[in-house]
Amino acid sequence: MRTSVPLLRVRDLSLTHADAAHPSPRGVSFDIDAGEVVLLLGPSGCGKSTLTLALNGLIPHALPATMVGSVEAGGLDTAVTATAVLSTRVGMVFQDPDAQIVTGTVYDEVAFGPENLLLPLDEVRRRTEDALRRVGLWSRRDDNPDRLSGGGRQRLAIACALALGSPLIVLDEPTANLDPQGIDDVYAALADVIAAGDRAVLLVEHNLDAAMQFVTRTIVLDRTGEVVFDGPASDIIREHTDELIEMGVWLPAATLAARRLRADGVDIDPLPLTPPQLLEVLAAHELQGPVPGITSDRSDAASADAIRPDPIAEPIIRARQLSVRRGRTEILSGIDLDIHRGSLTAIVGANGAGKTTLLQAIAGVVPPPRHRVDVDGLDVGAASPRDLAARIGFVFQNPEHQFIAHTVFDELAHGLRLRHVPDDEVLERVDAMLRRFGLEAKSGIHPFLLSGGEKRRLSVGTALIAEPRVLALDEPTFGQDRARASELLDLLESLRDAGTTIVLVTHDLQLVADHTTHTVVLTDGRVHAAGPTAELFRDDASFTGAGLRLPALHRMLPPAMRGRIREA
Repeated sequence: MRTSVPLLRVRDLSLTHADAAHPSPRGVSFDIDAGEVVLLLGPSGCGKSTLTLALNGLIPHALPATMVGSVEAGGLDTAVTATAVLSTRVGMVFQDPDAQIVTGTVYDEVAFGPENLLLPLDEVRRRTEDALRRVGLWSRRDDNPDRLSGGGRQRLAIACALALGSPLIVLDEPTANLDPQGIDDVYAALADVIAAGDRAVLLVEHNLDAAMQFVTRTIVLDRTGEVVFDGPASDIIREHTDELIEMGVWLPAATLAARRLRADGVDIDPLPLTPPQLLEVLAAHELQGPVPGITSDRSDAASADAIRPDPIAEPIIRARQLSVRRGRTEILSGIDLDIHRGSLTAIVGANGAGKTTLLQAIAGVVPPPRHRVDVDGLDVGAASPRDLAARIGFVFQNPEHQFIAHTVFDELAHGLRLRHVPDDEVLERVDAMLRRFGLEAKSGIHPFLLSGGEKRRLSVGTALIAEPRVLALDEPTFGQDRARASELLDLLESLRDAGTTIVLVTHDLQLVADHTTHTVVLTDGRVHAAGPTAELFRDDASFTGAGLRLPALHRMLPPAMRGRIREA
């Protein structure tokens, strides 16, 4: 039932970034009432993140964009109301948590918002403790936020939004940097917040497997940024599956698996949205063994067993007794690891296990001690940046950390120009990379004005354009729509087929199962398990023993049905 004044009212909203030729989003209208959990879907670049920035007045007050139409938060016109006031109506969790962390301790960060609302001290303390406990960070309240992992900082940002007590909480990819347990914890915290019935959530999310048990409504933007669907989440996804796939929107894994079964002749209606619903379908059709769309033990020709590197070949990456410290904290301890030439290796682990630090040490971004990491005959700890760049391309978890040029074209061209590549070859290679990643129309704009997914594609392009022997990527599919993520993973596999060795950090264990040849599992800065991906997935303890939860579909399916979920 609608209240007299919705928590949020958006009317005919169009937003155009500086230097952009067209608005995105375009002509958007919707209301959000208390008790709703609204999932905002759409392909990368359609304006989802830009839309969220207009909901609490950051656009137009703080960010350079033209705004047409209106946004009202709790009855307040965001175009003429101060952002400090609007923060009490709309709490924000940005796609990049580092963009909103400003204090020196975890506790102070969460207390900062309530303090600025001039709340009584006891109320500030109560809200801060409650929020930190909800996201599992109370025990780290005295730590500097810089010491948290990427996922830890994301949970901290969510705690800050919870502590403000805003009726509407807007979250932009809140679980992208979280392990499966962290994802469950975040959604449990949000479910508690919504249960009272006086708040609402607007969620931009790609991980629909967790979100489908939480959301009540879905708004879908198309590639031009216009609203094409708006209604109950289950109805939108079931009735418009084909259109959403064509648009490149992520769908729940259970829905994709059932769609594959339907294509192979199994009468499934309606399509399941969650693993329990898929189990009911399998039971109803008495499907007890391997079924089309869910292959057992990855035994097909694309399995890790079929593409395992020659065991007698020398590894291209070798780490021996690698330890890395940050201040007084030891992040990695005694790592011994071989990565074979031509493999596609995933580094996984719970938040804070040391995944990013290991990847950075391999690539020399965090210089390891001498004689501890060797890449293709190069001692990483003693190598110059130029020598490292010739062998290893690195893609940061936060793309903005590596952008240095004023246009997308110049960002891609920078490394080639440093190597004195002829201008005509620079133009040819940059144009090819722009086409490969769908950035032709963005060539002349500033990298910081790209969408989150476009920034990720640009960062990968800058690493690939130099044709390195090893490519290291930190969360490469973060912020990507389904179509672009699939294109990127296909590209990585084609690069591996051509001889490039690829190492990536990811929280997405379904991605690991589907695409990697080898996996390294870390726990507390040490190697818990390492080997061919197919072998590790035969023993759940390889992951659960490191504090990881396997994908929901994998956990709930009988062992004979587990494995790779192929799309129709």
